[in-house]
Amino acid sequence: MSRTLLFLTLAVPMGLSAQAAPTFEVASIRPSVAGETAGRPVTLGLRVDGAQISGTFGLKDFIGIAYRVKAYQITGPDWLGDRFDIAATMPPGGAAGKLPEMLQSLLQERFEMKIHHEKKDFPVYVLDVAKGGPRIHESPETEADKVEPGEPYSATGTGSAQGIAVNLGRGSSYTFANNRFEAKKLTMDTLAGNLERFVDRPIVDKTGLTGKYDLALDVTEEDFRAMMVRAAVNSGINLPPQALRVLDAGSSASLFDAMERLGLKLDARKAPLDVIVIDSMRKTPTEN
Repeated sequence: MSRTLLFLTLAVPMGLSAQAAPTFEVASIRPSVAGETAGRPVTLGLRVDGAQISGTFGLKDFIGIAYRVKAYQITGPDWLGDRFDIAATMPPGGAAGKLPEMLQSLLQERFEMKIHHEKKDFPVYVLDVAKGGPRIHESPETEADKVEPGEPYSATGTGSAQGIAVNLGRGSSYTFANNRFEAKKLTMDTLAGNLERFVDRPIVDKTGLTGKYDLALDVTEEDFRAMMVRAAVNSGINLPPQALRVLDAGSSASLFDAMERLGLKLDARKAPLDVIVIDSMRKTPTEN
């Protein structure tokens, strides 16, 4: 496998009142021209620095942040995997919590995007507490935990066939390399949203745990390779048949075992989830 495309799950505050849709003061969005060479890391991410927004994401990932859904909850054309660079300025008084609504306005204006919402049953894994209770400890509180929700933060990630490293901002991060998933200061919802990139179905958090946790999950070498290939497939990357054959040799079984050792479990079920359906959309945005 030559590359792994990352999608970062960003927790964004809800609860905006019914007002005119917020928009960026100025915004530039254009196809990403950063070249890639086989085997070299892919760097993606979003940075919110005061009023300045910048980043590189797949178009489907931008839509996911805008509508607070995961990539598998978006139905649309194959080219939604195309990557774009964005640079934007929020209006005076703008807060990071309004970023999704601003992205919605940007997508509707520049890509002429029209959507509708549906409910669809998905096979999922439910993340829950195992019999005997959780055997994990909450992360110690730091100054980063005291930052106001609207304060600047950044979320970035790099990945290759050898592993990935993701910084979710404000002290939260994880790596998946050398057959180990190691996380710092992750909520259970964020853990579920990122682990599901490496398995064959979405993960829904039903633990009821509200803290942030440090934890480590060890998997077999075969499962690590298969889970990295699965991450690429889930991100919409077309892999050659020889790479996909890795999925036949490995599974996620050792991940399930590692979860059990922490007093957690993944149960296979079906659940109705929201789906964003793209009715029409430009392949490239209108001019900046």
